[in-house]
Amino acid sequence: MMQRLQGGVIGLGVGEQHILAYNEHPSFDVTTICDFNPKKLAEVSSRYPSLATTHNAYDVLRNPKINVVSIASYDSDHAQQILEAIEKDKHVFVEKPLCLFLEEAKKIVAAHKQKPRLKISSNLILRCSPRFLDLRARIHSGELGEIYSIEADYNYGRIEKLTKGWRGEADYYSVFLGGGVHMVDLVRWLTGAEVEYVYVLANRIATSGSNFKFPDFVSTLMQLDNGVCAKINANFGCVHPHFHALNVYGTNATFINDFPDARLIKSRSAEKCSEQIKTNYPGVAKGALLKKFLNEIIGEELMDYTTKDVLRTMAVCFAVEEAIKTNEKVFVKPIEKQLI
Repeated sequence: MMQRLQGGVIGLGVGEQHILAYNEHPSFDVTTICDFNPKKLAEVSSRYPSLATTHNAYDVLRNPKINVVSIASYDSDHAQQILEAIEKDKHVFVEKPLCLFLEEAKKIVAAHKQKPRLKISSNLILRCSPRFLDLRARIHSGELGEIYSIEADYNYGRIEKLTKGWRGEADYYSVFLGGGVHMVDLVRWLTGAEVEYVYVLANRIATSGSNFKFPDFVSTLMQLDNGVCAKINANFGCVHPHFHALNVYGTNATFINDFPDARLIKSRSAEKCSEQIKTNYPGVAKGALLKKFLNEIIGEELMDYTTKDVLRTMAVCFAVEEAIKTNEKVFVKPIEKQLI
């Protein structure tokens, strides 16, 4: 029998879902969990009493027995922890975003080039949602005709996490990197196309008067290389339940993601009813993509979500970040092509 591999989890908010994914995998064991918050660490540890605990992420990153590390820490910590994991020869699965700044991403790419056998991926989980898998199959079958426009909204619906949580205290926080990244990845995955350039508008009206210092609403227009036009909003201040709104317009049909069911409209007549699509939404555990990642490490499957995919999605987000600052059209440049 192949020796079981060991995993460590840093950050025990969504990171607890990572623990479950490791525990359900026949070839991996979580051995160490980490959170700098003693109360959180004690709470999660009480549910997994056999696991070693630490308040210091580097106890996980530098443990020679750990083969793969899940990083679910604060966004500002991701880059340094990824770089340390690569240096210590560990596979890395990180919550979005991969990192906060282009220069950090370039360092990660340069480090990974020295150790390409290591696997690196990010938890952009909408690729595993049954509803969006169903939509992608319909697009590829031609049921919607030729896609010409997509409108996607990341409606966060949790404004208190900006005004009262760590995001409001952070030196830098981006609602587009923290949420809009999901919709960028979804658009790329559904269309099989890459974003050429972006225009951006942003404001900070919803959180005005709070500790949060950065735009809470970011709206982007994007031109894809296959001619499709896309609009993506990261709307963190909305009075709305957490939801991934998505309208896909094709020459034969329009898909609208509603709750609880989606709709497929195949007629321009108001008298004709739309078809309900009842596939589950989101309908996926937050550790589902991690299971695929672990399978790739042991050679049981190849993920359709590669490190290159992660970087292409991040490149779009960094173009959006630049456009917020410059208020100008910004072309998307692959990160790996920007290395000195």
